[in-house]
Amino acid sequence: MRVQETAGRRIVAVTAVATVGVLGLGACGSSGSGGSGGGAKVAAVIKGLDNPFFQTMKQGIDEQARAGGVSTTVQAANAITDTTGQADKLNGLAGQPYSCFIVNPISGTNLVQGLAKIAALKKTIVNIDSPIDAKAAKSAKAAPATYIGTDNVQAGKMAGEQMARMVGSGGDVAVVGGIAGDVTSGARITGFGQGIGPKLKVVQTVAADWDRQTALTAATNVLRAHPSLSGFFVANDDMGLGVARAIANAGKTGKVKVISVDGIKDALQAVKSGSLDATVAQYPYAIGLMGVEACQAAAKGKKLPADVKAPVELVTKADADKALAVTPKPFGSYDDPFKALGK
Repeated sequence: MRVQETAGRRIVAVTAVATVGVLGLGACGSSGSGGSGGGAKVAAVIKGLDNPFFQTMKQGIDEQARAGGVSTTVQAANAITDTTGQADKLNGLAGQPYSCFIVNPISGTNLVQGLAKIAALKKTIVNIDSPIDAKAAKSAKAAPATYIGTDNVQAGKMAGEQMARMVGSGGDVAVVGGIAGDVTSGARITGFGQGIGPKLKVVQTVAADWDRQTALTAATNVLRAHPSLSGFFVANDDMGLGVARAIANAGKTGKVKVISVDGIKDALQAVKSGSLDATVAQYPYAIGLMGVEACQAAAKGKKLPADVKAPVELVTKADADKALAVTPKPFGSYDDPFKALGK
């Protein structure tokens, strides 16, 4: 869920076998990759593999671990709302002999207790995708060595600017967020507001819990309440596909624009077909890959940058084939500071 510069660039090739392996994993999967990896032994705890976004994140972790010979274990929450279960998985790994922990917390605080144990043992913490609450981490003396993730405000702003280009001045739009109060959803909505500026009016904002069916129902109700609506901004692709279905059910495909965030394969295909007008693609594969690279660099005693922006790219119908050809990797270049650090 960006910034594009010219530094070290590295993406590991995706294989069909790896893709099948990821998609076949259960929601609380665990896997290992063997090798020396320059002394790194990595444990990763991520969000639920019931969501294709996190399947792809795991794919990036696994493939970089294999390429770098890094011994790696990946465990995932049972679902996107499984805060306690995810914390239990990290607590179970905390006392084991891993040198580096990659964490993708469901909430800003649900992993802090386990991270405090890890920090007390002087192990490296790499925070990816969803940020750990800074105050809670500081209080627990468990601040991560680095954060790797999408600039969600920027992602939302890109969507807003595209919506303004497609709709023009004076249109009414609606916003579909994730879980009410969620930091990531809020940042994307804030950015969308910045992107549309005074050109468009947000007439309704609803929460759909990151769920496709919930979003379909919510969008159906919004369309009935606002028959002249020009567009929807949706905080993730899974919900965006639900909104697109509601628009199709209302016979308004192409008339009511919809832009979402993530860049999952189903969304890219929907952009190509025209049921979605655009997606702001973030790259969980690259986020996972860089997480392992960060652990490799830390194992070599390198100081990690505090904040690394993961790539984001606006994908419209004109770019859909190009994006699909290389998914889950970015179709453009991006800055990867960990490649140079790992040498």
